[in-house]
Amino acid sequence: MGDILSVIEKAEEAFDVEEAEKLEKQLKKKELDLDDYLAQLRQVKKMGSFSSILKMIPGMNKFKDLKVDDKEFTKIEAIICSMTKQEKRNTKLLNASRRQRIAKGSGTSVQDINKFIKSFEMTQKMMKQMQNNKGGMKKLLNGIDENTLKNFKM
Repeated sequence: MGDILSVIEKAEEAFDVEEAEKLEKQLKKKELDLDDYLAQLRQVKKMGSFSSILKMIPGMNKFKDLKVDDKEFTKIEAIICSMTKQEKRNTKLLNASRRQRIAKGSGTSVQDINKFIKSFEMTQKMMKQMQNNKGGMKKLLNGIDENTLKNFKM
């Protein structure tokens, strides 16, 4: 129980109430774009390393082999910042030449862009499922296995 309280305390320190309310409204509309994703990523980074946060969450101990490289968050941030507003709102616009431009601008590879977009689209899908199902988070966590998490991370 103490670990949950620690996570809550860290979240309260890091998260902006207005941003959280804005995100909640967009989730109810089932709209999550890369600007929202970036804002949430930055707020989570304020809480500390993602690995330490995961260790505090009950039930996550079953994924002991799951390693999270915090450098990936920096890479994701660079990728998103290298996109235009339109690309952030609609990832379907990302054709090969746009992906190459983003890769050059972010100092990453096209493969990194592809992996990130795939994981972002998976995140969007999971958020929609949570909105559509009662008790969405609990059902979602029960349905996640180690292979799903390995495919989800970059």
